Amino acid sequence: MLEMLTYSFMQRAFLAGIMVAVICPAIGIFLVLRRMSMIGDTLSHVALAGVAGGMLGGIYPVYSALGFSVLAALAIEKLRKEYEQYAELSIAIMLSAGIGLATIFISLGSSNSAIFSYLFGSIGLVSNHDILVIFILGFFILLSIIVFYRSLFYMAFDEEAARLAGVSIKWINLYFTVLVAMTIAVSMRIVGVLLVSSLMVIPVATSLQISKSFRQTFMYSILFGVLSVLIGLSVSFYGDLAPGGTIVMSSVVLLFIILIAKNTKKRIRL
Repeated sequence: MLEMLTYSFMQRAFLAGIMVAVICPAIGIFLVLRRMSMIGDTLSHVALAGVAGGMLGGIYPVYSALGFSVLAALAIEKLRKEYEQYAELSIAIMLSAGIGLATIFISLGSSNSAIFSYLFGSIGLVSNHDILVIFILGFFILLSIIVFYRSLFYMAFDEEAARLAGVSIKWINLYFTVLVAMTIAVSMRIVGVLLVSSLMVIPVATSLQISKSFRQTFMYSILFGVLSVLIGLSVSFYGDLAPGGTIVMSSVVLLFIILIAKNTKKRIRL
């Protein structure tokens, strides 16, 4: 089982994967509690456009995906002000723009295999440069969560109460959306841009089934995220499968195991 760790590409994949497994649920818990899960899907599609655009322009795809995603995050916040009564329209508009741009850029490019590796992740193509970028941006994301933890906590449950507590709602909303964009750009090398939002949401959904406080939910979410990545990368290696799909399916299986165990426990008590 441990023979896979003798390969340098698997060592890099596990290093990157563990960082991704920590930051995705850490950001995802605030997305879920604020009922903003669709923003992850929207920025994922915009990130795909960034990857395809970066390949066309000869730019490192993670950088171009990050740039596109951050611009989309800023645009979403701007559009939310324009459609105050229909705030969800801002997400739909950017989702459509992301898909449209991605389709155009992919049709102009020639390397479909390279795009495929970013769509669904690739453990064999994770480079030392990828590791460096993932750890620098991942550390920044985690540091931001720690620094703004109290503000994010207030806003996750009640924005009006957060405003009364002195939280700058406008600025924190914008900053948090940018953090989501950064998380997607960081994670796409391992999980893939079309599946990264699932790793933000499913471990949190699993954690909500057994946790009794926000702190427990936060810790269990990260635990389930790490387990999903460790299991998924192992299955991906031995089964020669796309890592993104195996990681997400591992998280889904963990969710169903918890649900079955919880329901079984209830029936035994009855």
